[in-house]
Amino acid sequence: MVARSPDDSFETRLRQAGFHRIAGVDEVGRGPLCGPVTAAAVILDPAAIPEGLRDSKTLSAPRRRVLHAALMGCAEVSIAHADVEEIDRLNILQASLLAMRRAIVGLRRPPCHALIDGNRLPPGLPCPAEGVVKGDARCLSIAAASIVAKVARDAIMADMARQYPGYGWESNAGYPTKRHINAIAELGVTPFHRRSFKPIRNILCKEH
Repeated sequence: MVARSPDDSFETRLRQAGFHRIAGVDEVGRGPLCGPVTAAAVILDPAAIPEGLRDSKTLSAPRRRVLHAALMGCAEVSIAHADVEEIDRLNILQASLLAMRRAIVGLRRPPCHALIDGNRLPPGLPCPAEGVVKGDARCLSIAAASIVAKVARDAIMADMARQYPGYGWESNAGYPTKRHINAIAELGVTPFHRRSFKPIRNILCKEH
């Protein structure tokens, strides 16, 4: 079965209702054991939409980078994060919502409407919004946001990997791969690890 491609039906419906600055919003980084959760808000120009926008998970890294560069040149983009301290203090869901709200607020001007991946809306938004379940596979603006957030977070993880080599963050982005788990056992927990996540918490408990 061929995966469906996202389209602009959500955006078209909203434009017909009088909304013109429509932001797609997505986050990446809920599952990793370390690093921030990163969100992006993207307002596409209907006259200049890059070809091939898809859910970032279905694209190769080189293709994501090409589309990211195109989006940075033709769309209005805001990227925001919630850091490890916020993830541990708030929990990963609330930190994800915080990052998405920050991305929306970070746009040059508030959007008229936001289309947000998932079924939970961040509190305190400056505009009306609706959740779109599996939005990165259904909605062009959200797919664009998923690409921007993924490329931004991957760059952060590659930089962290240079500071703490051996964990494989440049390739696993902090997800709990076998190499990453083994490296934690051998090299220890870093300041970038999420102490509220069970695998990290268990390791720290064994050390005390």
